[in-house]
Amino acid sequence: MDLRWLLGKLIPFSCLRVCWVRSSVPGRKWISSFFSSKSLDYHALLLSFLLIFCLNPSQSAELDPEDEASLLAFKSSIQDPNKNLSSWVGSNCSDWAGIACENKTGRVVSIKLTDMNLSGQINSGFCNLSFLEHLVLSQNNFSCSIPSCLGNLIRLRTVDLSRNRFRGVVPETLMKLENLEELILVGNQDLGGPIPSWIGNFSTKLQKLDLGFNSFSGEMPESLLNSTSLKHLDLQNNYLKGNVYDFLQPLVSLNLMSNRFSGTLPCFSACTRSLTVLNLANNSIFGGVPTCIASLRALVQLNLSSNHLTYKMSPRLLFAEQLLVLDLSNNDLYGPLPSMIVETIEKSGLVLLDLSHNRFSGGIPSKITELRSLQALFLSHNLLVGEIPARIGNLTYLQVIDLSYNYLSGSIPLNIVGCFQLLALILNNNNLSGEIQPELDALDSLKILDISNNMISGEVPLTLAGCKSLEIVDFSSNNLSGNLNDAITKWSNLRYLSLARNKFIGNLPSWLFAFEVIQLMDFSSNKFSGPIPDVNFNISSNFNSGDISRPSNEPFAAKKVVNFKVSTVVDVGSELQFNYDLSSAVGIDLSNNLLHGSIPEGLYSLEGLQYLNLSYNSLEGQVPGLEKMQSVRALDLSHNYLSGEIPGNISILEDLTLLDLSYNCFSGLVSEKQGFGRFPGAFAGNPDLCVESSGEGCRSSGIPTVPGKISDGETEGPISVWIFCLSAFISFYFGTVSLLCSARARNYFLHTKA
Repeated sequence: MDLRWLLGKLIPFSCLRVCWVRSSVPGRKWISSFFSSKSLDYHALLLSFLLIFCLNPSQSAELDPEDEASLLAFKSSIQDPNKNLSSWVGSNCSDWAGIACENKTGRVVSIKLTDMNLSGQINSGFCNLSFLEHLVLSQNNFSCSIPSCLGNLIRLRTVDLSRNRFRGVVPETLMKLENLEELILVGNQDLGGPIPSWIGNFSTKLQKLDLGFNSFSGEMPESLLNSTSLKHLDLQNNYLKGNVYDFLQPLVSLNLMSNRFSGTLPCFSACTRSLTVLNLANNSIFGGVPTCIASLRALVQLNLSSNHLTYKMSPRLLFAEQLLVLDLSNNDLYGPLPSMIVETIEKSGLVLLDLSHNRFSGGIPSKITELRSLQALFLSHNLLVGEIPARIGNLTYLQVIDLSYNYLSGSIPLNIVGCFQLLALILNNNNLSGEIQPELDALDSLKILDISNNMISGEVPLTLAGCKSLEIVDFSSNNLSGNLNDAITKWSNLRYLSLARNKFIGNLPSWLFAFEVIQLMDFSSNKFSGPIPDVNFNISSNFNSGDISRPSNEPFAAKKVVNFKVSTVVDVGSELQFNYDLSSAVGIDLSNNLLHGSIPEGLYSLEGLQYLNLSYNSLEGQVPGLEKMQSVRALDLSHNYLSGEIPGNISILEDLTLLDLSYNCFSGLVSEKQGFGRFPGAFAGNPDLCVESSGEGCRSSGIPTVPGKISDGETEGPISVWIFCLSAFISFYFGTVSLLCSARARNYFLHTKA
């Protein structure tokens, strides 16, 4: 029997790991040599020793009394609603949650109290833990200043106070921590002021400094530029300003994004073989992208997005094959897209390429289709022309393609189905033509399909039923036609569907309201006819839930614009994490069609619906009570043939900001008490409707249903009389001229005169 197998069965791996941690390095080598020994007795003896040592461990260290008192003083000064520190009793160190002690002395060497919902003040007695080496209080709710007495804990190697609510400034006493290797204060929004000038040289062992997502201001201290030990520097999301200077030490990662840095890009000459992450996004850096940036041979991620970079991309800007992420979006770069991005394209590991929101022109280089590792390609909002490369399907790992807002022409290449892992295909606002290819059903992982604002024609292929993962579909503003087929019913995860401004015809299908998670449905400006199907309107959770989170209170017209933001993150394993955020009201828009018949009462019972637009149709019947539409903010039923009285309970809809019932056939009295005064013009074009106005009594809506038609009881004013006289004169003039132009009439008049 193999003793290695027996050892694995009898001694759990976790126990073996503890044995290795407790042993010295030579001890671990000794265990390795044990397996190569040929003496079975020696093996058996050692196996027995390990079993006794691991399965019957010695008693844990007794907690030092002074340290115990300091910890209990800390516990008494804070709030612990989840009772995470309830185990802090007795003197056995291993029983105290988050506490580690030195075995021989029982002195506390490590405190790790992460994500325990702790809050309150930190007692000064906490600073009596003189043997403490690691202090981690991250992801809690501490809202005090950083205790200045922490500077007395000179053995500290790690201080992590991240993601709390610490306020004030970094205390000067921390400069006494000469052994500190990591200082992590990220995510304390009220912690700010200037970054201390000593921050880069107080410890010759400092390797990691993270002050991101705080309120630090001023310029970057010069000491950070020549800190010999510093490897990782993160100052993102602060209010820092000034130029970005060259560092004199070999940094591994540098993150200065979302500040107010300016100036031109340095070359980071000291980091050519060490720097793996360079993130200067969302600053005010100007000038071009220097070719010396490509000399950073270890670079894995380069993000220079959202700056003021300009000029053309140099053809000599070729990165090493290690580069995984290149983001130059939201700048003012122009000229042709670089045909080469990496030196050896067949060895490139590039995962994300984002050159969107610039002024690049010309065509899309075919070389891009040779970046076989590419998972996300963003080229939107440029001036690109020509066709989508036919070989785009070679990028079999591609998950996101965004070529929107360009001037691309031609049809969607059939070869694109080779991108079988595609999650988002975004081609809107181009000059694309042709038809939707039936073969697109091969993209069965697709979640977002946006081809809106192009010139695509034909019908929606029935084979698109194969795209069962679709969640956002926008076919609006094209030349699509025909009847709607049942392919759409297979998109069971549909959240947004727009077929607006096309040439669809026929009746609305019975499955129209059968999507469980639909949030917005826009079929406006087509030629749909027939009645609105009276079906079960309770299927959609968004339409029926009054508790859905609401977007900002924008007017109804602005809600015609629906935004979704795609975000991608490349993790440590070079895998792309895809996500998107849909920003839209919950609504139904069937306006500007040829619909007739009555409006189903079920539409008026949708508690989660925020807007309903049925205007410019031929709908008729009465409007029932609307008290169930608790979330409605915009209701447009104008330009139909609706009749009856205005329901008085509309006034109880507190969120309603837009109401348009104009140009219908409503009648009766609209009382001032009903609160419709906040909707001026909402009842225009209803001649039989009497709207009560303050101090004026009941008055007609005043605008004729048909322009130019005088309603009953309206008297002719001076302008009308003047127009009548002018018309009579013109008629008399042209009549006389016509008579004189007739030969028989002239002979008659001449004969009479003779």
